[in-house]
Amino acid sequence: MKVGAKVPALRLPQSDGSEWRLGDFAGKKLVLYFYPKDMTPGCTLEGQDFRDRHAAFRRAKTAVFGISRDSCASHAKFRAKERFPFELLSDADEKACRLFDVIREKNMYGRKVVGIERSTFLIDAAGKLAREWRKVKVAGHAEEVLEAAKHL
Repeated sequence: MKVGAKVPALRLPQSDGSEWRLGDFAGKKLVLYFYPKDMTPGCTLEGQDFRDRHAAFRRAKTAVFGISRDSCASHAKFRAKERFPFELLSDADEKACRLFDVIREKNMYGRKVVGIERSTFLIDAAGKLAREWRKVKVAGHAEEVLEAAKHL
């Protein structure tokens, strides 16, 4: 995906097991934030930051969704525990991860692993990729995305 390109049709299971379809959000702005793993410290903080700004995102007419390779059951537990007011989407087959090119080789405690590189994408009301953030550092990130959404 390149900034300015139309995001192709995408379908993913939500934390409640129902199907989420990108096409259902035509005419709306969306934030898709990709994170490595449910209930890990950085991913929890990132989700909490988006949660704490959820009302502001709604005022900016922007829907927020988190995406990882975790199962819907794991997402449901994570979402309930952290009281996330937005859905978490399961990408177990890495279809969305590959579309947005977020799968990377990473170094975890001296070991090379392949996983999701923390990344966020802002999609405009016309369904085009408006902004992207890669190699995200959690501190201040949700606020930066919110400011971008307000000015879109």
